[in-house]
Amino acid sequence: MLPRNFGFLLCIFASVVGGHAVAQEKFPSKNINLIVPITAGSAVDILARFYADRLPKVLGVPVIVSNRVGASGAIAAQAVLGAPADGYTLQAANFGHAILGALNKNLPFDPVADFAGLTMVGETPTLITVSPALGVRTLEEFVKIAKAKPGSINYGSAGPGSTTHIAGAYFANQAGIEMVHVTYRSSGDLLADLMAGRIQAFFAPPAATLPLVQEGKVVALAISNRDGITKPISVPSARASNIDYEYLGWYGFLAPAKTPPDILKTLDDAIRQVGQDEELKSKIEAQGITPRLISLRDFDAHIVKELNRIKPVLEKVGESVKN
Repeated sequence: MLPRNFGFLLCIFASVVGGHAVAQEKFPSKNINLIVPITAGSAVDILARFYADRLPKVLGVPVIVSNRVGASGAIAAQAVLGAPADGYTLQAANFGHAILGALNKNLPFDPVADFAGLTMVGETPTLITVSPALGVRTLEEFVKIAKAKPGSINYGSAGPGSTTHIAGAYFANQAGIEMVHVTYRSSGDLLADLMAGRIQAFFAPPAATLPLVQEGKVVALAISNRDGITKPISVPSARASNIDYEYLGWYGFLAPAKTPPDILKTLDDAIRQVGQDEELKSKIEAQGITPRLISLRDFDAHIVKELNRIKPVLEKVGESVKN
């Protein structure tokens, strides 16, 4: 005969065993959601999909990419923070994420403190492109027109406070010119207006305009790294025109700051392993992005360092966005 309290003892046993099983559950054991704050086809989106295609081979679970566009990336960030901090909801991000707090003091979250850097996977300079209708072929000619007719140059961006907005504002500051900022909801509309001459300039990662440059539909004047580039196209640096314009944007993956450290490390290890693949490196380089791996706390420190470097321009842009 079973003891009178057998059922009670069985419940306790099941609870202990079940709890132990949950505690020992290996991460990851289900799909990982990777949220992208910018439209499909953008540099962030392309990188996210490159990694999402390869990470399942290391992690053993699918990585699902979804685009949550709007509010210069704030919508995507809130979606990530609104999910459990368990490693199953991550964000693909660029420097635009970090500057959200500098441009909007009323954000319901801190884009730096509330997130943990997993891995930085690449960095890219800004390619300065102009409409063929402007009739210039060098950066010197572009600056000359801008200085002769202040406010006559319109440059497009993905929105107030976006990386393309900051890139243009930072160039104007360094070159001593005035330009008019024009925002777009769609990169397709922006590029169409650039090709047609309805806006004159665009400051963006090479991936955004590279095909158009190669087809002769827009003109590349300069790039914002120290030495210029020779592949996949040849473009001089802004420094070659005596303009102190260095602006390297980063790309990487973030998680909520409350994510357990062991899960962060598992994800970082997987991303770094994938990042060593030579075929992937070649694909990233073909987008005009330089592969560069920085992990966890070092990535966090890199984000803060870059923010501090352009802080004066961010403050100026922040005032214009607020007004």
